[in-house]
Amino acid sequence: QVKLVESGGGSVQAGSSLRLSCAASKYIFSSGCMAWFRQVAGKGREGVAAVDKIARADYAASVAGRFTISRDYNTETVYLEMNNVKPEDTAMYYCAAREPGLAGGACTVGDTFVVWGQGTQVIVSS
Repeated sequence: QVKLVESGGGSVQAGSSLRLSCAASKYIFSSGCMAWFRQVAGKGREGVAAVDKIARADYAASVAGRFTISRDYNTETVYLEMNNVKPEDTAMYYCAAREPGLAGGACTVGDTFVVWGQGTQVIVSS
């Protein structure tokens, strides 16, 4: 049973923009904290951005000011708007959700995420 489905990845030039989407099942979307992570082959997974139910967001320093995370309650989708992308943004991007049953608590990229999508690849060329 697929609960998170990412899309929107691709190959772009440095300086351009890209929007990633993460379609969630209703139950998963009820999570108080949803996030985007990225991973380069051979390296650990890095938290990129997280958003709570009232749109408060947390960003990694490497993307703050360039990326924007949002959640659409009409479509039960989490977005990652990526602007002014750089070659170092090249990675597999994953959508994640904190346990939906958990109440309250801050929502940051350092939180514990238990539901993961299969990822979408982003390649940025210089």
